[in-house]
Amino acid sequence: MAEAEEQETESLEESTDESEEEESEEEPKLKYERLSNGVTEILQKDAASCMTVHDKFLALGTHYGKVYLLDVQGNITQKFDVVQVFGLYSGEEFHETFDCPIKIIAVHPHFVRSSCKQFVTGGKKLLLFERSWMSRWKSSVLHEGEGNIRSVKWRGHLIAWANNMGVKIFDITSKQRITNVPRDDISLRPDMYPCSLCWKDSVTLIIGWGTSVKICSVKERHASEMRDLPSRYVEIVSQFETEFYVSGLAPLCDQLVVLSYVKEVSEKTEREYCARPRLDIIQPLSETCEEISSDALTVRGFQENECRDYHLEYSEGESLFYIVSPRDVVVAKERDQDDHIDWLLEKKKYEEALMAAEISQKNIKRHKILDIGLAYINHLVEKGEYDIAARKCQKILGKNAALWEYEVYKFKEIGQLKAISPYLPRGDPVLKPLIYEMILHEFLESDYEGFATLIREWPGDLYNNSVIVQAVRDHLKKDSQNRTLLKTLAELYTYDKNYGNALEIYLTLRHKDVFQLIHKHNLFSSIKDKIVLLMDFDSEKAVDMLLDNEDKISIKKVVEELEDRPELQHVYLHKLFKRDHHKGQRYHEKQISLYAEYDRSNLLPFLRDSTHCPLEKALEICQQRNFVEETVYLLSRMGNSRSALKMIMEELHDVDKAIEFAKEQDDGELWEDLILYSIDKPPFITGLLNNIGTHVDPILLIHRIKEGMEIPNLRDSLVKILQDYNLQILLREGCKKILVADSLSLLKKMHRTQMKGVLVDEENICESCLSPILPSDAAKPFSVLVFHCRHMFHKECLPGPSTNSPAQFCGICSAKHRGPGGAILEMKK
Repeated sequence: MAEAEEQETESLEESTDESEEEESEEEPKLKYERLSNGVTEILQKDAASCMTVHDKFLALGTHYGKVYLLDVQGNITQKFDVVQVFGLYSGEEFHETFDCPIKIIAVHPHFVRSSCKQFVTGGKKLLLFERSWMSRWKSSVLHEGEGNIRSVKWRGHLIAWANNMGVKIFDITSKQRITNVPRDDISLRPDMYPCSLCWKDSVTLIIGWGTSVKICSVKERHASEMRDLPSRYVEIVSQFETEFYVSGLAPLCDQLVVLSYVKEVSEKTEREYCARPRLDIIQPLSETCEEISSDALTVRGFQENECRDYHLEYSEGESLFYIVSPRDVVVAKERDQDDHIDWLLEKKKYEEALMAAEISQKNIKRHKILDIGLAYINHLVEKGEYDIAARKCQKILGKNAALWEYEVYKFKEIGQLKAISPYLPRGDPVLKPLIYEMILHEFLESDYEGFATLIREWPGDLYNNSVIVQAVRDHLKKDSQNRTLLKTLAELYTYDKNYGNALEIYLTLRHKDVFQLIHKHNLFSSIKDKIVLLMDFDSEKAVDMLLDNEDKISIKKVVEELEDRPELQHVYLHKLFKRDHHKGQRYHEKQISLYAEYDRSNLLPFLRDSTHCPLEKALEICQQRNFVEETVYLLSRMGNSRSALKMIMEELHDVDKAIEFAKEQDDGELWEDLILYSIDKPPFITGLLNNIGTHVDPILLIHRIKEGMEIPNLRDSLVKILQDYNLQILLREGCKKILVADSLSLLKKMHRTQMKGVLVDEENICESCLSPILPSDAAKPFSVLVFHCRHMFHKECLPGPSTNSPAQFCGICSAKHRGPGGAILEMKK
């Protein structure tokens, strides 16, 4: 029997999956399992007719009038043969034997309360049983006369039931029936296609009958509309038709779960037959519905079942749905995150499964993120997406070194070590050196550039450096000029602190990192004999480096090394001179020749800035090379201004430069020589007339001009002389006005100052006798002289004014040559 049950369970699951594949590729909303154990034992001898669910207990009714109390696993906990109200958690019970068949029973939702001891039974009549105040039960008829009552649902204070004519709702509080909803399709036998009822909440009733579904809302009637009417009324808010016959209804949030009885027509015999029942989740709309999911269930004996044989019960708050048929009970549950991941893995949606597991890692029980991740990597490898698989390793394998090594060997087996190399861990964790060496050898055999990239990116302590160095040297034996391998070997030497070999390779390759290597590892002692190589490679960087490190490589050493390369010697000495005019003073004489040979444009600035340059040597070189401007400068600096001016006039023929030179020297004899040289050259005369006015009297030049000589732009030159003269007059007048105004202002200020009083008190002394300036006896007469310099004297202590100088002056200030101070105040009493 156990084997049969297992086979049947597998059949249910397989059929459900087949239905999903046929219907849709979307993920199902529910999962199914067959209720076995005690249920199987019961249904082998009897047939299920109904079920109700409460808390964690199930009550299963059979065709033989038995009622079994089951737990959620289907185990039998109690059996009843009569209608009985039995307390699950108390000793309270009620049982009664009726004289007619009981089709349905419903208990007050709050039956445990003493004020709510009520239940109803349905058969030919709808009976309400209530316990009176003396603990006796009394019954009353709520409804009769419209056929058998086959469905009753109680929610809050409302009881809904269905008979052959339609659905009624009774308000237990007001003891009034508030509505009657007639059935639509009267052609269907009510005993074969019974009505299905369920309360979505305390005021929303859902009715399914035949192929019709109605959603009814119980509303309060306004006081003005009551009159003799009930206080509540019912409004149908939604009504729609379904494709199949409704066998059961249950709410699921704002959606509906519908159990449908299905009839299909055989293609061979063209006869109707009973197909597998369907459990659909639908979204109700005002006049139609939208299907969310649909599953066909293979229950035992479905080929022989009718619409009345199926029932749908649900457990509120747990999203558990029980599909009851005569020979089977199937439990439908909402799929949890583990089920969602199962479905994703089955559909090979590994990335979504991994994301779902990460988001819900606290809630999943059957899956591990690592297992899903490894399955994802294997899937990508099987598809040939090696780069993506390698990239995912970084996230999935994390810090698990053993798994990393396992995956590396797996990539090696398929010849894809290059794919995983960019993502290998380099710090935490660190794999065995053999792993990194294996990948480096793979690149060295086929991809020099990739090998060089890894050497740059990977820390040198990840692998055995000497092993890789030897491998590179072996390859260089075949291709000794390969720049990529040479550069990589230099980097490996650097990691190994073999800086000498690294420097030699860098210099051979003329690689830009050579300067960084020298600075970083202080290799200045190694480059003293390689200065020419460095200068040939990059003279600017080399000179900057040498000048920045004069304490390590002296100026003398550098100059000596560059002796055979004067052009490089000049570059070095020029930059040294720019930094400090005095450091290389011993080489200034050499620099004259170097500037003259390689950089004439900087020769004149050098001659002007250098104070250690031998002028005779410089003059000799400049005269040999016919450097006029430099020669002029040297002649003027040596005091031979007339020769310099003559060279300007005769060699350069530049009157403007000659005039500028004369202005700089500010020597009257030079102006005289310039005028004498220019007197027979009209263009020179024009230049002099335009520029001489502010330095030499123009009349001196004009008187010497021969009569009849044509001078270009003479009128303009004369006009300019007059304008310059007027400008000088204006400037002098303006200066005079400013001087007079300032003098007057200062005179007024001095007058105001001298008119101010001077404080004389007991602390002041006579500068001559050094006694207090004021007498101790204030009654005695006294006379005091105070000068503008603030020196004070008793009048009798000063000598009388002479006949030559009747004015009196401060003797102290006169003696110190600070200028005499006149007496400003004479105090007498």
